Amino acid sequence: MSLSISIRKNLGSFVLDVSWEINNELAVLFGHSGAGKSLTLQMIAGLIEPDQGVISLDGLLFFDSASGKGLRPQDRMLGYVFQDLALFPHMTVHQNILYGGHGISKTESLVRTDEMIRRFRIADLRDRLPAQISGGQKQRVALARALLRRPRALLLDEPFSALDNPVRREMRKLLREVRNEFNIPIVLITHDVSEAYAVADRIIVYSGGRIVQTGSPFEVLHRPVSYEVEALISRN
Repeated sequence: MSLSISIRKNLGSFVLDVSWEINNELAVLFGHSGAGKSLTLQMIAGLIEPDQGVISLDGLLFFDSASGKGLRPQDRMLGYVFQDLALFPHMTVHQNILYGGHGISKTESLVRTDEMIRRFRIADLRDRLPAQISGGQKQRVALARALLRRPRALLLDEPFSALDNPVRREMRKLLREVRNEFNIPIVLITHDVSEAYAVADRIIVYSGGRIVQTGSPFEVLHRPVSYEVEALISRN
């Protein structure tokens, strides 16, 4: 499975122009706020349309400006975890995960929800509301919901940024487990260089709407290709 993008978006004072491709690996989009990382995820998911370019997953076109072909967001079969997690405060843990099953039969959704609750080790939380569980537990719920439909790829927009360091380390371990078990392309946004180094198979460094380096964590952190990349890393 490979996720490939070559996209351009002009927002007036800011232009995003990036191209990259990943396989069944965990890629980290790394860089300062405003570099275009979240915008990239939103265009992959179909929430924002590029001005031009191509987005495809294993040969399936999500978007192609030349032919006008594309898929609606709900047809792209992607898991997406937002920075604020977007859990419904009035729903229990079980109900929040079950909500991710749109497009699947009710019976299958219930079976998969129980399966996710077991996989993410949150059985004792199933009847609690989000306000009654910890930050790390909320992360597990959000990941379980995003993976319920067995998506083709998983997009994560800084989901761990509000957590303290011990819980972040726990979530990094969980994310590596997800990568190994589900074997799909995963794209994670983070500003934390230690987090990028800990979880990434590949780091894609963004700056000002463009890519300034791509490589393994070792290559990017120990062999920066420019002073700009070195500065980005040293400030984190």
